[in-house]
Amino acid sequence: MAKVAFLGLGVMGYPMAGHLAKAGHEVTVYNRTAAKAEAWVKDYGGAAAPTPAAAAAGADFVIACVGNDDDLRQVCLGEGGAFAGMTPGARFVDHTTVSAKVTAEMYAAAKAAGLGFVDAPVSGGQAGAQNGVLSIMCGGDADDYAAAEPVMQAYGKSIKRLGDSGAGQLTKMVNQICIAGLVQALSEGLAFAEKAGLDGRAVVEVIAGGAAGSWQMVNRHGTMIDDKFDHGFAIDWMRKDLGICLATGNEIGASLPVTALVDQFYKDVQNMGGARWDTSALIKRLR
Repeated sequence: MAKVAFLGLGVMGYPMAGHLAKAGHEVTVYNRTAAKAEAWVKDYGGAAAPTPAAAAAGADFVIACVGNDDDLRQVCLGEGGAFAGMTPGARFVDHTTVSAKVTAEMYAAAKAAGLGFVDAPVSGGQAGAQNGVLSIMCGGDADDYAAAEPVMQAYGKSIKRLGDSGAGQLTKMVNQICIAGLVQALSEGLAFAEKAGLDGRAVVEVIAGGAAGSWQMVNRHGTMIDDKFDHGFAIDWMRKDLGICLATGNEIGASLPVTALVDQFYKDVQNMGGARWDTSALIKRLR
């Protein structure tokens, strides 16, 4: 078992850190709001620390799941940042969805400090984190990944190294690009069925096993029909992710016309008051 620091106890990080504790790892947590860290310790044991550096002191692995590029820079390199508290040879694993640019910055800073760095964004949402069945897309040096993989198995079902540093974040961009198109297509199909007077659930029962089927269709059609959008991954966060995808697409010369369009549709839903609705709420603008 390893000594692990976990930084960031949001809807994803809280249960992920919990799985590490349940697996027998020695876990110290840090959260910007200290009360959340204290609540986690009551639920799972372990310890809470006042800064990322304090949490990281003596840890074999420091794992982060925070909000965005700036948050990652702060927990790594800011005042009381984790890199300053880590022992040379320790590994930092970043589960945040961030830009490839900040990943390159943190990888270089980690290497300069004698640390390993694995970019490892996740997919599977709040339910995947709670059930310990996340998909984890990794980039980084092969030896750092090999060391970190057994630790990530506490909450990951599918874990794979896709290449050197940044490959994990680029793969997560592919994931979000695909989800955007799928959710829009499902929204249009269900809205069409409603207007045509069809039973949406019966329609999905027939088509889900064919070429149109997808995880989104199987797991979200019922709640979309019922107008329920509280599954955890908010539209605000999806727009952050799609912004990263579109910016990277411009940098590498990849055309993303559907992604750009769906991003604007999500903006429409934000303007409807749905910033904290989950991503399947795209159907709201079609009703």
